[in-house]
Amino acid sequence: MTAAKLVKPGIEHKESYVEALKEFQAEGRYTFLNIKNVEENFEDFIEKVTTGKKHLHKPYAEWVEAVPETVLWLVKDKQFIGTLNIRHRLNWHLEKWGGHLNFIIRPSMRKKGFGKKLIQKSIPYLNYLGIERALVTVDPEDIASIKLIEFCGGKLQDTTQATDKFPARRRYWLDCS
Repeated sequence: MTAAKLVKPGIEHKESYVEALKEFQAEGRYTFLNIKNVEENFEDFIEKVTTGKKHLHKPYAEWVEAVPETVLWLVKDKQFIGTLNIRHRLNWHLEKWGGHLNFIIRPSMRKKGFGKKLIQKSIPYLNYLGIERALVTVDPEDIASIKLIEFCGGKLQDTTQATDKFPARRRYWLDCS
């Protein structure tokens, strides 16, 4: 058995990624992605993801400034475990509601320590991009993610208030130096 590692998304993970996408959609996530289309056009999907033309999170509204982003997958023994999106800089929207990091572990692999591995393995990438402190935001009700971020050294800055367009978020800073 090999260790979990962050890799550039690739076609060798097609089967396990499609299975994970089904798991995500069963819990109401990534519903904007058509599973059949992703599966049938996986090479195109990978190209879009790795060139920044499609994000693995809810698409931005037109008025939100796009920022450069790196997408990595956490894999173990060629099995897709989760996704890490690293935003290279923050815009006004990401400063309040998104942060530098967006990550998710597939439902069947949660509560096995992979979230901690993913965040810990993200530090060298963040550092390489010149991000000395990374902002991570989380739903104030998501106790598991809050514990995970705090375990990995995240320091709470504040909690934003919900608005008519955006949810409340707890904002943490993670030292990447």
